[in-house]
Amino acid sequence: MSQQYFSFPQIDPVIFSLGKIEIFGSTFEPAIRWYGLMYLIGFLGALLLLNKMADRKGSGWSREQVSDLLFYGFLGVVLGGRIGYVLFYQFPLFIENPLYLFRITDGGMSFHGGLLGVILAMIYIAKVQKRTFFAVADVVAPTVPIGLGFGRLGNFINGELWGRVTDSPIGMVFPGGGPDPRHPSQLYQFALEGVALFMLLYWFSRKTNKPGAVSGMFLIGYGIFRFIVEFFRQPDAHLGLLSMGFSMGQWLSVPMILLGSWLVWGYKAKGTKA
Repeated sequence: MSQQYFSFPQIDPVIFSLGKIEIFGSTFEPAIRWYGLMYLIGFLGALLLLNKMADRKGSGWSREQVSDLLFYGFLGVVLGGRIGYVLFYQFPLFIENPLYLFRITDGGMSFHGGLLGVILAMIYIAKVQKRTFFAVADVVAPTVPIGLGFGRLGNFINGELWGRVTDSPIGMVFPGGGPDPRHPSQLYQFALEGVALFMLLYWFSRKTNKPGAVSGMFLIGYGIFRFIVEFFRQPDAHLGLLSMGFSMGQWLSVPMILLGSWLVWGYKAKGTKA
């Protein structure tokens, strides 16, 4: 094993604490954390991008409609992410104790579950605002990598979701990850699922007017990038690698790539030419 590796920068996940507060006999210690701040920055970035789109003449969107879209999208991320994590990654524990679903202080969020939650939110917004589903989804898709990217930076600061053991010079020793250097896979995900995917969708959204194509490209791009990164990311300890040596994240990405490919090259919306 190479002795040349990076040490994890000891960043306190808590920016500052508000002290202990006692409410109805229970003690709480509210704090501002980097992880939460990263998601807030991602949310504000999406809001800025969507407001800029709404302000363009003929966009068909108002800032109020954008605000509603982000609110329900946020609920979809949080609820879908938690439910998806429990069902995809902790199902035996859920069967043993269904109340585990509500133990949010234990952590655990799934992107694929969050995606399903956002899809439900977009279906609701499309119905309320009398739009087609893809009129909503194609607007949302380019903003998602902003939250994904900053979320992965939050994972890195927390020293969680680290990668597999490596003797590469870019290996890093993480607290809780043992003495061996590991891939900083959170930074790989930031670069691919955040920066690269945003650039891809920003470019592609200006090259096509086909309904569903931008959404499809998001599914393809994220699915491929996540599939690649999973080769470097440490598999969940209780799941390990599944059939064919693939992780759960890789198996969940396969249908995303297939569906995205159909939307980009096979799907034909009503009233559009092939």
